[in-house]
Amino acid sequence: MYRQGRYIIADKKAAARGIFDIIVNCPDIAELAKPGQFAQVAADGFFLRRPISICDIDKENGTIRLVFEVRGKGTEKISELNKGDLIDIIAPLGNGFTVLEGKKAVCVGGGIGTPPMLGIAKQYGSSAQVISGFRTAGIAILQEDFAKAGCDTVLCTDDGTAGVHGFVTAPLEQRLKEDKPDIIYACGPSMMLKNIVGLAKQYDVKCEVSLEQRMACGVGACLVCVCKTVKDGEQFLSHVCKDGPVFDGEEVDFT
Repeated sequence: MYRQGRYIIADKKAAARGIFDIIVNCPDIAELAKPGQFAQVAADGFFLRRPISICDIDKENGTIRLVFEVRGKGTEKISELNKGDLIDIIAPLGNGFTVLEGKKAVCVGGGIGTPPMLGIAKQYGSSAQVISGFRTAGIAILQEDFAKAGCDTVLCTDDGTAGVHGFVTAPLEQRLKEDKPDIIYACGPSMMLKNIVGLAKQYDVKCEVSLEQRMACGVGACLVCVCKTVKDGEQFLSHVCKDGPVFDGEEVDFT
């Protein structure tokens, strides 16, 4: 179930270079939304909407938070919207993360795959460790938000300008060796997800991944976001928008 409408932007700020953070006042969407779902956002002058993951949900205040990177003319147009403007969105779309009550989780985000981790990390609070990876310190986002939620945070940068010098898989494997969590959540580049799923299998930990994919309709009517999945040894073509964006890590064919 989803809603479509034009909603007021309650707040907007630049999170980092080329990355924007907006709060949308949409009580009907906020009431339905779950961590891991996404919105299809209209860009004025463009036929196709742009998929943006839901970063956070505030059901009490009736808002959702969208954090996105400018990657083309469509997202650039969306980034020009300001506080008080109307934004046209369809949400919440897709399937969200599975929440395990009373368990321990590790949430792993790579680059702009980090925003979807905030909503699910807040479900666990101090029982969650968040490992975030970025190319460099200047584009590291949401670290204060994770800490405010009570999560143990680990920042990794490819160039070593902040936190751990290297990829997210190193601190993840260290955690798996020392204190195995009940579940791993991850979103980011395909190769990162493939390596995380491999570690989850090695240490026998449940893993859910959120796939980043180009989309057109957002509701499973077209074939733009098809991905390969495997169930019971049989390969299927799944829609990331409708069947995902969250999948069991073992069901995704990363080849």
